[in-house]
Amino acid sequence: MNKKYLLGGIVVVLFLGMTMFLFMQSGMQYESDFSKVMTKSKAIKATGHWVKEKSYDQNLQDKTFTFVMADEKGTEMKVNFKGVMPNNFEMASSIVVTGKYENGVFHASDILTKCPSKYQDQKSANS
Repeated sequence: MNKKYLLGGIVVVLFLGMTMFLFMQSGMQYESDFSKVMTKSKAIKATGHWVKEKSYDQNLQDKTFTFVMADEKGTEMKVNFKGVMPNNFEMASSIVVTGKYENGVFHASDILTKCPSKYQDQKSANS
């Protein structure tokens, strides 16, 4: 009977240890200052907005999407995403890209777009 409790305790401790290790590994940092993003060597989430004047390039054959985004200070960064352009990209008020900055380009593995709320216009019209 004692062996069962000891074995169960070891399993629980190992499970908790693995859970904490995986949680610590998955904690990704958000950064809105691109000068800091460009110095990081690990994956990071960068927030900013699309520079519409620089347009974008979408290669459907290679399934790559390239655009330029800027942070709140105006620092620009070229982003290369292995995938297709998100549906609401052109309407986005802000963008969050996940990936790594290497060789002068941010290589994104994921893009999240934040679009203006449809209730925003109603709220300002009622004020």
